[in-house]
Amino acid sequence: MMQDFKEIPGFLFFDHVAIAVKQGELEQHVNAYKKLGFSEVHREEVLGGDQVREVLLKVGDGPNLVQLLEPLSPDSPVSKQLEKSGGRGGFAHIAFRVSDIQAAFDHMKANGFKVIDPAPRNGSRGTKVFFVHPKTTEQAAFGYLMEVVQEGNGHV
Repeated sequence: MMQDFKEIPGFLFFDHVAIAVKQGELEQHVNAYKKLGFSEVHREEVLGGDQVREVLLKVGDGPNLVQLLEPLSPDSPVSKQLEKSGGRGGFAHIAFRVSDIQAAFDHMKANGFKVIDPAPRNGSRGTKVFFVHPKTTEQAAFGYLMEVVQEGNGHV
């Protein structure tokens, strides 16, 4: 039986694919994406627990973004991700845009998803976000870190 889509917590589209880059290499990566025709739409240092410098690049005219993440300190989760990958940059996480972050959070918690954050929190560019563990549910480990994002005031 098909599930009524009204029960699904408002997933809209892929917001971004996050790519970890080594410290000192952010600008080279930005320039390479620009040579592919991607346009830079946002740049921010995200402090707190994240400790990253991010650049968002828009893919064509659609809503999809590539997020480049450069760690600002050894305590950054991106630094730890780079260590685990032997110092190579690369895929960090996939983010999905939702219409209502709290509804998505509550639905996913209630349905056994391994949500990392205790509640939706502030993200970059005025968004609200939470992360889901790569061991996604008891039945299905997606194998990648998932971010769930609600558009903020400074939307891109």
